[in-house]
Amino acid sequence: MDNIVFLDRDSLATEVRRPCFEHAWTDYPATGQGDVVERLRDATIAITNKVPLRAAEIAQCPKLRMIAVAATGTDNVDLAACRERGIVVSNIRNYSVVAVPEHCFTLILALRRNLRAYCADVDAGLWQKSSRFCLLGHPVTDLAGSRLGIIGYGVLGHKVAQLARAFGMDVCVVSRSAVPDPDVTVLALDELLRTSDVVSLHAPLNETTRNMIGAAQLASMKPTALLINTARGGLVDEAALAHALSNGVIGGAGFDVLSKEPPSPDNPLLGLHLPNFILTPHVAWASAGAMQTLANMLVDNIEAFVSGQARNVVT
Repeated sequence: MDNIVFLDRDSLATEVRRPCFEHAWTDYPATGQGDVVERLRDATIAITNKVPLRAAEIAQCPKLRMIAVAATGTDNVDLAACRERGIVVSNIRNYSVVAVPEHCFTLILALRRNLRAYCADVDAGLWQKSSRFCLLGHPVTDLAGSRLGIIGYGVLGHKVAQLARAFGMDVCVVSRSAVPDPDVTVLALDELLRTSDVVSLHAPLNETTRNMIGAAQLASMKPTALLINTARGGLVDEAALAHALSNGVIGGAGFDVLSKEPPSPDNPLLGLHLPNFILTPHVAWASAGAMQTLANMLVDNIEAFVSGQARNVVT
């Protein structure tokens, strides 16, 4: 009988059904690093969203046969150690193809229409004192006719492009793989940054993409351009972005991710109190529908592994 242990159950605010085979199941709301080995000592299947599982801990879990990652990213799991031990690692794929693109455009629209600034004006009583029916103090710009540059053209990038075209935007992309879409222009990174009105990041984080947007790249963008990041925080040099926003190098930014999460108090983006910067706490993925889809896929992965037909295998 499989012994399944979910190390950080509170990371999913939705129902998680139990697998259809005989098993024991233990939930822990959260797990500190010092408790990992003790909690997984008798586990055959471990579920983790963000709890790190490193080689030293994996070596002390002799019964472990599978790690089911309750997320797409697997950088919290030592894949080489799992491969050496014959432990199958599965992840979740394409569960937030509606949630993340919608959040991306929520940020874009809020910034292009200066919603934060106008809401602050109303809260400050400025509209109530206006001599006219409306209060015009900040620029409002349409999306139609502007250019969206997408860096990373996987499933999410493709969905964002579809929404952009619905708004009447021109779409260009930077992609490592072929782009069969005839309505999309493929550009080099420097040209995309230089010509786009909005740049949206949808690339994975690895050693080639870490800090791919730094001071030089920000300086090459239009002074009115927006930078949107719903992918990974490490893609952008956060100190360089804070400087760019504070000094008018770019028009604004909307971020849902930071390089360290939860963030340290000294993160340079936390100290920004600007109407042209929106920071949300890594919730783009977390719509009710997306979270339930993730939970269903998680158990699907476990059931497939136990039946001998493992799916979404990373190792």
